[in-house]
Amino acid sequence: MADVAILQSGQGIDAAEAEYRAAQRRRRLRRRIMPAAGVLSVLVLWGLLVYGFDVPPFVAPSPFAVAQTLVENAGMLLANLWPTALEAVLGFLLGNAAAIAIATVFVHKKTAEEAFFPVVVLINTIPVVAKAPILVLLLGNGIEPKIAIAALICFFPTLVNMVRGLESVNPQAMELMRVLSASPREVFFKLRVPTALPYLFSALKIAASTAVIGAIVGEWIGSTVGIGALIIQATYNFDSALLYATVIVGSTFSVLFFLAITGLERLVVRWQAPVVA
Repeated sequence: MADVAILQSGQGIDAAEAEYRAAQRRRRLRRRIMPAAGVLSVLVLWGLLVYGFDVPPFVAPSPFAVAQTLVENAGMLLANLWPTALEAVLGFLLGNAAAIAIATVFVHKKTAEEAFFPVVVLINTIPVVAKAPILVLLLGNGIEPKIAIAALICFFPTLVNMVRGLESVNPQAMELMRVLSASPREVFFKLRVPTALPYLFSALKIAASTAVIGAIVGEWIGSTVGIGALIIQATYNFDSALLYATVIVGSTFSVLFFLAITGLERLVVRWQAPVVA
């Protein structure tokens, strides 16, 4: 009887594990199907509105016209995506690196936080379209002001989240580190940084999208290449199909950038499920 009970218990565990894995597969499949269904629904609604209300092509193109433009102008669109992507990535790296460094200083030097955090907030309240001309005047009309604008947009969310994360350590864990005579360096890297990583990656996922926006806004002020410049050109020429296609290419890069940061989060923050920003 004991052997039978053990056998039945083992079969029960196997059945439960199989059911769990099946549920996981269903959830993964659902996460793939639902976004695709949402995009398809938007495209169908878009087409119905355009054809149903007989909207002029220069006002709003049909999904078919935009798809045709994407195919026919793929080379030009990708050529203009490259400088925007470069500006966004460099701005992302620069802005977040500065935010992490300053957050570290703020956590260890409260007087610095009290003195300069209001200044950071004040700078962040200035609209991007107001910062862009100033940076163009200061840095010229090359790639530098576009990188600077992307960096400024990334900077504030990462700074706030990183400061909060570094300060959110468990008081009992901090006390334990003191009892163990841990050095400030050990406390920072073994306690504060692991605690701050989920907060940091939440900010980085936001910054991945906003960096592209910053690069595009910078190109609006003065540029002959890039997604921003192509948007201005298509708008002035009333080429709505090219305008929509350009926006789709820029948005696609933002999504891919976001997914790359999410993948990196899964590799780094293994003890916690990724937080979707």
